Amino acid sequence: MTPIIQVEHFSKLRKKPPLRRKIPPLDLYGAFAKLLLVIKRAKKTDRKFIELQNKKEAGDQGMSETIVSMRGICKSFPGVKALDHVDFELRSGEVMALLGENGAGKSTLMKVLSGVYQRDEGTLEIFGKQYGDLNPRLAQEVGVAIIHQELNMCKHLSVAENMFLGREKRKGIRLDNASMEAEAKGILDELKIDLDPRQVVRELPVSKQQMVEIAKALSTNARILIMDEPTSALTAREIDDLFRIIRELKAKGCGIVYISHRLEELQHIVDRVTIMRDGQYITSMDFQGVTLDEIIAYMVGREIKEKFPRVTCQKGKKVFEVRGLNAGRMVRDIDFSLYEGEIVGFAGLMGAGRTETTRAIFGVDPKEGGQILLDGQEVTIKNPKDAIQAGIVLAPEDRKKDGLCTKLSIRHNIALPNLDFLCNRSTPLIRSPATRRNFLRNMGMRSPSMRRRKKPLTPWAASLSRRLPSFPRSTPLCWQRSRSGMRSTRPCGKI
Repeated sequence: MTPIIQVEHFSKLRKKPPLRRKIPPLDLYGAFAKLLLVIKRAKKTDRKFIELQNKKEAGDQGMSETIVSMRGICKSFPGVKALDHVDFELRSGEVMALLGENGAGKSTLMKVLSGVYQRDEGTLEIFGKQYGDLNPRLAQEVGVAIIHQELNMCKHLSVAENMFLGREKRKGIRLDNASMEAEAKGILDELKIDLDPRQVVRELPVSKQQMVEIAKALSTNARILIMDEPTSALTAREIDDLFRIIRELKAKGCGIVYISHRLEELQHIVDRVTIMRDGQYITSMDFQGVTLDEIIAYMVGREIKEKFPRVTCQKGKKVFEVRGLNAGRMVRDIDFSLYEGEIVGFAGLMGAGRTETTRAIFGVDPKEGGQILLDGQEVTIKNPKDAIQAGIVLAPEDRKKDGLCTKLSIRHNIALPNLDFLCNRSTPLIRSPATRRNFLRNMGMRSPSMRRRKKPLTPWAASLSRRLPSFPRSTPLCWQRSRSGMRSTRPCGKI
């Protein structure tokens, strides 16, 4: 009995052999199906690649398609030939920079293209079709939109009403304001512009008004877009948004004409450049194959060895000083001094208080405290009249709104800050034709008549006997004045 027990015990302790896995039979159908799937995906990938190549080739061909051709364009105004046999060409899907000095005829040429002006001579072809005299409505129907250098809006209307001006949406006999506001909101959101379409335009700062102009032009779905100095009043962030919009429009095949004096902006967006000088066509070239120095040389007609040459000027006595100036929330404890022959620049971001400071000095805005000293003596300035009598003049930020009476003639605008010098109770306004001619020559202005309603520089420029112009920011106006050779009767400083 004992051996049997031992054998049973040993059998319980013995390990069981491992189980062998069953190998399933080879699934030939499944393997063949997977192989077909791989081949199908490969063919689909190849087809997508071929489609992309075809789109790229089509895009390249579209890029070479000429959508605007202007030949021998001439335009004259009384006493001035603005355009002298100018040629211009724009291709689909490109950004063309139109460059030149002030007065080269860039804006005039684009106004001919957009129908604002009618040409005297030359041919105009858009999308392969020749056109006679265009008008703004016909140009818009053809597909041309322009963003003017100067703001061109109805300030008493809302953002949406300005964007749809001339092409309003209607519901029966009434305007469909809800539809226009909704569409305007969609366009503003797409452009990342934080504005209420119901807001009145006059309540917006200049930079936001400029963005409304851009949105207005883009809302027409134009295929030819002209931008005349679009970044002049924009912040750095708004400029980046504008460049993003330009790249998107370029990818859609839109042809863009970009006019700017900020040459450093060109490298971000421009494909080709066309250069004008004194109303004449100079050259066109690819931007990648030219340097900024060469562009400047073509613009001015000579080689520029130094862009910003150091000019030494003997510093005179202190003529102007501001101590502890306070005016509103933006202007707090401002101190600075100005010497004869000196230019003092105010730098800062938008909203830093530069413009508000100059307005307070000139008496436009009320002051809460501080001293203004002229030649060491304190002067009281409560309004612009006091500032002008003290010899201080201001070139405002918005010259069209705050610096000019555009319904009056050049003669009257010149006279406004100089009534004590130009007339009295017994003499007429601006005493002699010689005085008028001398002023025009000194300021580099050309006009057939002093009675013409033309926008001059600003009334401050007519302050022939004044000595302290004040600038809220650096402007081409300052350079034009210095190039003209005008000299005041006493040394002056500039802010």
